[in-house]
Amino acid sequence: MISKFLSKLKSILFKSSVSPETPLKKEKKAVKSLKTSKTKTKTKAVNSKKNIESLTTLPGVGAKSAKALYEAGYKTTKAVIAADEKDLLAVSGVGINLVKKLKNLK
Repeated sequence: MISKFLSKLKSILFKSSVSPETPLKKEKKAVKSLKTSKTKTKTKAVNSKKNIESLTTLPGVGAKSAKALYEAGYKTTKAVIAADEKDLLAVSGVGINLVKKLKNLK
């Protein structure tokens, strides 16, 4: 008898605050957002690989220095060419000879 009373009380109390459809809708939204976040991270990974590969087209820039430049914030070849010599030298893996080669491109 007490269990029936408690179950009715729960149904009355929780009926107004949470509808039975709400958890399903939240779950569907969570699944959708999870799918979109996965595609966004895949897209970012593909874009970063493409940008790093494009940096290797610069003379004297190999895979390691391209990755270091990309991680330092130089996403495009134009950004690398336009950067100050001091800023480029601050990037680990970039030496004075590479900076000289890049400045000859201007």
